[in-house]
Amino acid sequence: MECIVHFRVMHPEEPKELRGLIMLESGGKPGIDQITDMFKNMGYDVRPDNPEELIFKPVDARANYTYIRVIELDTGEEVYQEDRDLRAILETLLNKH
Repeated sequence: MECIVHFRVMHPEEPKELRGLIMLESGGKPGIDQITDMFKNMGYDVRPDNPEELIFKPVDARANYTYIRVIELDTGEEVYQEDRDLRAILETLLNKH
């Protein structure tokens, strides 16, 4: 089974949205190690910075990007996609208390 990983690379001049592919042995979504390996195969040497948010930072501080954020994991079945509107509402409500 394959998983298409949609991600955003944050460059100083502008973000770039790209895709990668991870082959999965069984159903489910890829783990952090699989995503990190995919990035390394694509030339991005990263480490997980915030695994819950799927944010990765470059290992080398001289990299030409500040971070990478996975925005969708598409396995052809269930799709994980960040809901920005819901997130903004929740952050607003949580910050008021």
